[in-house]
Amino acid sequence: MRIAFSPCPNDTFVFHAWVHGLIPGAPKLDVTYADIDITNGLAAAPNGPDVLKISYAALPWVLNEYALLPCGGALGRGCGPLVLTKTGSNDPGVLSGRRVAVPSERSTAYLLFRLWAARNVPGGVGDIVVMPFHEIMPAVRDGSIDAGLVIHEARFTYPSYGLTLLADMGSWWEEDTGLPIPLGAIIARRSLDLKAIAGWIRASVEYAWAHPEASREYVLHHAQEMDPDVAKAHINLYVNEFTADLGEEGYAAVTALLTRAAAEGLVPEVDPAKLR
Repeated sequence: MRIAFSPCPNDTFVFHAWVHGLIPGAPKLDVTYADIDITNGLAAAPNGPDVLKISYAALPWVLNEYALLPCGGALGRGCGPLVLTKTGSNDPGVLSGRRVAVPSERSTAYLLFRLWAARNVPGGVGDIVVMPFHEIMPAVRDGSIDAGLVIHEARFTYPSYGLTLLADMGSWWEEDTGLPIPLGAIIARRSLDLKAIAGWIRASVEYAWAHPEASREYVLHHAQEMDPDVAKAHINLYVNEFTADLGEEGYAAVTALLTRAAAEGLVPEVDPAKLR
């Protein structure tokens, strides 16, 4: 079975057991490790993988071919994208007409940022520049970009780049909606046995929790020199009860995000029934 997910610690932690043949009855995996912006594109390709991790923001474009699975993804509280600058200001107005780097235009981070900016940045931001997320903080630090929208472990490391927090998109979303933040979704081709796939993923999550040290070498190998403590904090933040099962609150969060984004013209409208 072909699968694509990021090399980030939360994904490698979740899928370690299945990748290494530790889930009884689960098929062998042919894994593609790629940044979320690439997996978003793979989902829209004619012969994309069987199972993928994509951004919830990319979901509306692929729901005809792929189904959202209720487990394995990233959704939670206190884990939202951050807007960083060098200014030290916490006034959103400093972004008016400015260049902002984002990790993808089909990312939940980008949707949250656009929804937030529509309410908080007078006249709107200027140019949006897409770049790999690991290049964003250096670009803001070096002054080639005025502000950066960052994700993943950047939440823990941005002070080392001399940057300051302008706004936390997750905190804004949670205060505005009372719901957790939908970040990364696991999807599978509708032609496959979705119940079985969800069961194998859930079993892999449960194995990871029961044997947290088993995946350590695998996680750090793919984390590209990430400090082990940062990798552990990353996992603790992004792998939570919603990873085991979205539940009613999780589905409500996904529906709210995509409904609001559609109302702003950022994504196509989605029939909520297609999310289940």
